[in-house]
Amino acid sequence: MLRSSRPSACLLSSRPPGTSWSAGEEAIHAHTGQAEAESTEMTRPYIKRLSFTLLDSITDKDPMVQEQVCSALCSLGDAQPDETLHACEEYLRQHDKLAHPYRTKILRAMETVLSSHIHDLDKDTAGAVILLATSEMTRTKELDCDWQQAAGSVLVAVGKRFTNQVMEEVLSRFQPGMLPHSSVLHTLANLSVSNAFDMVPFLPSILSTMLPMLSMAKQDALKVVFCGALQHFSESILEYLANLDQAPDPTVRKDTFGADIFGAYDVLFHHWLQSRDAKLRLAVVAALGPMSHLLPSERLEEQLPKLLPAVLGLYKKHAEAFQISKSLGQILEAAVNVSSRTLEVQLDALLVALHAQDRVSLCSPGCPGTHRVDQKAGLRPGSKICVPVESSSPLVMNSQKEVLRCFTVLACCSPDRLLAFLLPRLDTSNERLRVGTLQILRHIINSAAAQMEAKQPFILSSMRLPLLDTNDKVKRAVVQVISAMAHHGYLEQPGGEVMVEYIVQQCALPAEEPEKPGPDGEDLAADSVRAVSIRTLYLVSTTVDRMNSVLWPYLLEFLTPVRFTAALTPLCRSLVHLALKRQEAGADDFLIQYNANANLPSPFAMTTRLLVVSSNPYLGDGRGAASLRLLKVMHQNIHPFLGQRWETTMPMLLEYLDEHTEESLSLKEWEEKLLMFLRDTLAVVSDNIWICQLSQEMCKQLPSYSGTPQEKNFLYKCIGTTLGAASSKEVVRKHLRELLETARYQEEAEQEGLACCFGICAITHLEDTLAQLEDFVRSDVFRKSTGIFSIFKDRSEHEVERMKSCLILCYGHVAAQAPRELVLARVESDILRSMFQCFNTKDPALKLCLVQSLCMVSQAMCSSAQASSFHFLRKTELVTQMMEFIRAEPPDCLRTPIRKKAMLACTYLVNLEPALEEQTQADVVHSCLHSVMALPPEAEGGDGVGREPLYLDTVCALEDLLTRLLRQNMTPQGLQIMVEHLSPWIKSPRGHERARALGLGACLLEFFQEHLLVSTLVPFHNLGLLVGLFAPRCADTWTTTRQKAVGCVYSLLYLQLGYEGFSRDHRDDVAERLLTLQDGLVNADPTILFHTCHSIAQVIAKRLPSDQLISLLLTVFESLGDPDKNCSRAATVMINCLLKERGNVLLEKVPEIVSVLRAKLRDTQEEHVLPAAQHSVYLLASQHCEAVVSSLLGSPLPFDSHTCALWRALAVEPGLTAQVLELLLEKMSKDVPFKESRAFLLGSTADRVATLLPLAATCALYEVLSAPSSGTVVLELYPQLFAALLLRVSCTVGVQLPRNLQAKERRSTSPARAARNLDPCREGYPQQMGHQIPPYTNSSAVDALQALLLRSGSQDMLRCVELERGWELLKTSAGHEDGVAQLASSMAKYAGPRLPPVTKALACTQNSVYEIQRVTSTAFLAELLSSNVVNDLMLLEPLLDNLTARLKDSSASVRRLVLRGLANMASGSPDKVRAHGPQLLTAMVSGLDDGDEPHSPVALEAMVGLSRLLDLVEPWDLRLVLLHTTIRIRPFFDSEKVEFRTASIRLFGHLNKACHGDCEDVFLEQVVGGLVPLLLHLRDPQVPVASACKFALCMCVPHLECAELAAAFYKYLQEGRSVHFGEFLNSTCKHLMHHFPDLLGRLVSTNLFYFKSSWDDVRAAAPMFTGFLVLHAEPEQKTQVDLEQLIVALQLLLKDPVPGVREKAAETLGRLVKFA
Repeated sequence: MLRSSRPSACLLSSRPPGTSWSAGEEAIHAHTGQAEAESTEMTRPYIKRLSFTLLDSITDKDPMVQEQVCSALCSLGDAQPDETLHACEEYLRQHDKLAHPYRTKILRAMETVLSSHIHDLDKDTAGAVILLATSEMTRTKELDCDWQQAAGSVLVAVGKRFTNQVMEEVLSRFQPGMLPHSSVLHTLANLSVSNAFDMVPFLPSILSTMLPMLSMAKQDALKVVFCGALQHFSESILEYLANLDQAPDPTVRKDTFGADIFGAYDVLFHHWLQSRDAKLRLAVVAALGPMSHLLPSERLEEQLPKLLPAVLGLYKKHAEAFQISKSLGQILEAAVNVSSRTLEVQLDALLVALHAQDRVSLCSPGCPGTHRVDQKAGLRPGSKICVPVESSSPLVMNSQKEVLRCFTVLACCSPDRLLAFLLPRLDTSNERLRVGTLQILRHIINSAAAQMEAKQPFILSSMRLPLLDTNDKVKRAVVQVISAMAHHGYLEQPGGEVMVEYIVQQCALPAEEPEKPGPDGEDLAADSVRAVSIRTLYLVSTTVDRMNSVLWPYLLEFLTPVRFTAALTPLCRSLVHLALKRQEAGADDFLIQYNANANLPSPFAMTTRLLVVSSNPYLGDGRGAASLRLLKVMHQNIHPFLGQRWETTMPMLLEYLDEHTEESLSLKEWEEKLLMFLRDTLAVVSDNIWICQLSQEMCKQLPSYSGTPQEKNFLYKCIGTTLGAASSKEVVRKHLRELLETARYQEEAEQEGLACCFGICAITHLEDTLAQLEDFVRSDVFRKSTGIFSIFKDRSEHEVERMKSCLILCYGHVAAQAPRELVLARVESDILRSMFQCFNTKDPALKLCLVQSLCMVSQAMCSSAQASSFHFLRKTELVTQMMEFIRAEPPDCLRTPIRKKAMLACTYLVNLEPALEEQTQADVVHSCLHSVMALPPEAEGGDGVGREPLYLDTVCALEDLLTRLLRQNMTPQGLQIMVEHLSPWIKSPRGHERARALGLGACLLEFFQEHLLVSTLVPFHNLGLLVGLFAPRCADTWTTTRQKAVGCVYSLLYLQLGYEGFSRDHRDDVAERLLTLQDGLVNADPTILFHTCHSIAQVIAKRLPSDQLISLLLTVFESLGDPDKNCSRAATVMINCLLKERGNVLLEKVPEIVSVLRAKLRDTQEEHVLPAAQHSVYLLASQHCEAVVSSLLGSPLPFDSHTCALWRALAVEPGLTAQVLELLLEKMSKDVPFKESRAFLLGSTADRVATLLPLAATCALYEVLSAPSSGTVVLELYPQLFAALLLRVSCTVGVQLPRNLQAKERRSTSPARAARNLDPCREGYPQQMGHQIPPYTNSSAVDALQALLLRSGSQDMLRCVELERGWELLKTSAGHEDGVAQLASSMAKYAGPRLPPVTKALACTQNSVYEIQRVTSTAFLAELLSSNVVNDLMLLEPLLDNLTARLKDSSASVRRLVLRGLANMASGSPDKVRAHGPQLLTAMVSGLDDGDEPHSPVALEAMVGLSRLLDLVEPWDLRLVLLHTTIRIRPFFDSEKVEFRTASIRLFGHLNKACHGDCEDVFLEQVVGGLVPLLLHLRDPQVPVASACKFALCMCVPHLECAELAAAFYKYLQEGRSVHFGEFLNSTCKHLMHHFPDLLGRLVSTNLFYFKSSWDDVRAAAPMFTGFLVLHAEPEQKTQVDLEQLIVALQLLLKDPVPGVREKAAETLGRLVKFA
């Protein structure tokens, strides 16, 4: 048994510190130390070999492999940095011809090792590396290549610790009088930047050596390198001097470098700066910046007059000005530090050049975006400067910062001169110049605040002209300047209000349309002028405390002017914040002194404005909520009584807005809530003077909303509400009169608003409202008219019509809103009197207003409590006029709601006295139906889909009118009258008209049923007529019509029950079936449709009184000629059903009817003809069975639909059916099932042709078995039928039809000629290579078998096989066995008692001459053993004997199926396996050795079967075959066939699972041997193999007795969980090496075998496995591994064609450092 072990040396080496050694321990320790010393001597060549092996692969073509090689080198370097670096150094020296890219990668790896282990590096290694890097760096004259940079980086990395050694070697190549290599200068410069403290002491000598070289440099590229070196040297010196307290030598002074720096300056400035090379000029100016700080003061002062103009001159030569601006800023800072007087002289030139450069960098034309300058440019914290730039690249942004930094320096030293330069440039009309100046101004306001403080008034006055600029870029810049001013107190100065107003004006700009993101992914709308202004206003009001006194209450002035409407939301938010601050400060600070602020809006103006704009709450970024919040905060300034009340009501309004969105909010409901809020507010104030002032302000603001009709409409409602709360009648009359005189009647929205205002006011002031309307009618405006609506002198006809419309609407709203008890008395005398004069108008708008108002008046009259006693004399006249309006509407379209309003008016008028005459009612119904029914289907969207709201409202109005008229006569006769009006539309040839009529009919019937009151039992005498009208429509081509028709029949049946005396809540089971049937009418399939109609007819027949049958039949017969053919056929179905159910007297005519249908059988396809012909055939067959069967079998194949129907007729009577079935079975077995052609016998192609007689008999069997009446006989002959058909199916697999039948099938297109193809499934076979796939014959046999199961009551069995696709499998050669197994399984499950005779019938086929029949019967019997039912039926022993006898069958398929059947005992009879264990195991083991084929399917089946049986057999029986089985299946682990790998590995797992006790020791060796294959095949490309490996590993691990390993296996190898293979393998190797270190050699050698695997993933996993083993092995275990063999194998893998394999090989080589 394998046990965990650890070497004693390892244990000794882990002794805790501080403990003493015994004598024996000291000896052991000394020996171990000597071994380690020897190992160290052997390490060098070993590490070198590993490194060289990896380095040889650095030239791999795959970048990932190259990276892995570098990573492996770094791994070697982490363990043995010195040796690895030595190896790399030696490799590079030995391979001079290695290409530069690969040398670069090696140098980069060396740099990585050096960076991590610089402190562990010994001096010798450092020296070798320095020599190598220096050599590599200077081997080529090429400048600035990656190779040189990599070598220089190595030197820089070494120089962090070995600075002197690096400098010694580098300086050796930096000799006086000789130009150095450019890389030497680069390296020196980089060293100075990375290690300033150690490098600065070297710089004096370096600079002194470098100065003479400057004049020797002739190449511009080398000069650029010198400039870069000087720049970095200067920056290092400045860093050193800035941190002297931390420097190693604090005595270093700037003077030390002054002379050398000036010498270099002289060359750079006077010679190199004049070069034509742009790159050199930029390098020079980049160096001059930091160098200027090191120049002696007097030298700098002396050079500035020349230096500054020279630097400024570079702006004209270079488009990219970052380095120039940066250097200029450094030079200016240096000049300021020495208090240079030269700046005063050069200031004008500086300002001009910088300003020009600022315009170039900040104001480039077409700039698409904005960028923010940070604090480095001198900005105060939190400020944001949006500067338009040409590009968002860091270089452009940095250039911008440097220009602004220059202005900051100048602002600090010469603020007056700077402002004198900048401010006049604000007056220019040039956009670029003005924007650039504004940005500079904003910048110096922030960065030089102290110097600008005294200049605030001057700066404010200079902003006058920029405020007038209309350019968006200028506006944005102005807003940003104002923001900066606000932070520094500018706006507190006189003139600051102008700046605030400007911000508000920009907030009021129109909202931008959503734009696409900019080229850099920026949201351009977010930086628009409006957006920037809104953010600025909010930030200034909330974060700048000093602005509170400036903004409050000044911002209130902007609330009411219309031009600031778009700014309301940001204004309200800022004001809310300011008001809350004032409240916190105290009441005195918050209360507004209106007398001292004449420009402030009054409380009434503020209330009106905020309330009106809230009516459209989501407009303008949600101004509704913002306005309401401001109104709530301002309650104390509006009225002292409102605070407490608004604390309750206002949050509810705000919460309502939060709960909705712009799409979900109902504006009507929201306006009603606001009006309720206003009414509540007026009630709380309860001050007539205050209310009158508010109403006056509301009227005053009306003209302001002419451009916003919705808000003006709401304001009218507010005026009406406010006037309604006023107690002063004079004020009410005055305002109403003014409203009538000033209204803009030509605007429709204003008409509606004014009318609503009068209506609301009439709630409390009806008399005054009517009086003002009457006074206006009699006023001078109409003085020359004969009536109030006549055309008058000084107004156009159109304007007069609009005024008429408005006044009529006013009367309508007054009637609708006024108290009902007061309306009736004024309707005819005051309200309707003037309306009647307008009935002859032709103006559509006036007509609509008239109808709408009449509708409101009618509703008001009808809803009054006195309506029942009110006698409306002009009712008929008014109804007639409504009908005229309806008839005048265009019949082909629905554009206005005139129809709807007119019908609603009539609906309300119907209830009033006196009642309408019958003829008038009929005219009303006829006119209204025609106006709606005749509309084209477009008005409702076609078949009811997507209906227009106007159409739906119009239909609802029509339904209300018809039901109101029906209520006047709630009798069967009244119902019939209404339905008769609908009858022409119900029978219309146009589907949409029928659908509408059925909908109205259903509505009327439901209404009649709901309101039915039967005091005495009376007959429903017209039930048959009504049912006959609706019933055939149940098959209408329109779905809605069908469903409504069923609903009508349903209602009629319940009406009959009601007239019979049943209560309204009674539910009849028969009638309720209609609701279930109604769902079936959704399907337009004619078969389902007519079947449902038949069921409906059955329901009608059961509930129809006998006396109504005649009228019903007569009515339905009329529907036979219905224009809708579906309804005609439905009538036929219903007539037949009624005749069958109730028409006994009509049964005598059935022979005559059937005779007629037989005659038409050849000429028509009508469904009712066929039953007669079938009946005739039945009579003939009753007398001449055999003759009929023989004759029908002689019919041409395939049978046409008529022949099939005739066959089915033979199954009507059981005795006849039995004779027919026996004859057909005899015919089917009489002839051979197929004939084999010569081609088939020669084996060239599968060419079997079916014989005709068995084929015809099979087709006939299907038709007979399909007849439902054959069930009784089928049960009697079930075993013979099932066995015969199953074997018939087997004989048709792959069998072709005869050629003549193939041609017939191709030509057969008529459904009548061929209702059923012989092989319908052939359409599923593809046509390949242009050839027609031959038709096969097995479909008819399978169909017959299905019919047998269905007819025998085995529906569950049939359905089970169907769900598993067993029927399709039965038809194919590849799936036939599985199909048979599905059939057997389902029979065992659902038809077990039928198995004994069936198995007996199938057992006789053991000696069949047809192999396919033996295969089929064996497959069936084998599958039965998987069910426990064989035990219950005592079939186990017979089945075992039968199958065992077939083990010697000549067919391998039969033998394979026998093994499958024996294995099925594991699931069907597990308790019997132990008793038959030896027999079963013997059969399985013999199957493993079946035949000479290496991949025998019998062997595969044996492995699968053994996996199933192992857990159930006796251990002793298993022990006898265990070792043989394991050895036999081991070669299959690496089989090329996935199923063999899967089965063998899974069987191996089951063998592990079943093995216990004494056999464990025997099997352990096999477990260890299988560990590597199982782990590697987890990466098998086939998922089933990987899954089997998971199972086998989990079964193996208990034998290893390692809890940690078992835990890892169970964690990672759970079924269904994806395995992170690398992580799992790492964990596994860790535990293996910890507990079983002695297995290392065996595991590694096994892995080596898989280095040559044909699967890429397995081949990649093998070196990974090896690498992890090495990673976790102890160094002393290396003796188990043949390192030579392993390294050679890995070297070969490094040449593998798959990159992933090479990558893993490189990774493993890096881990072999463990054995160094």
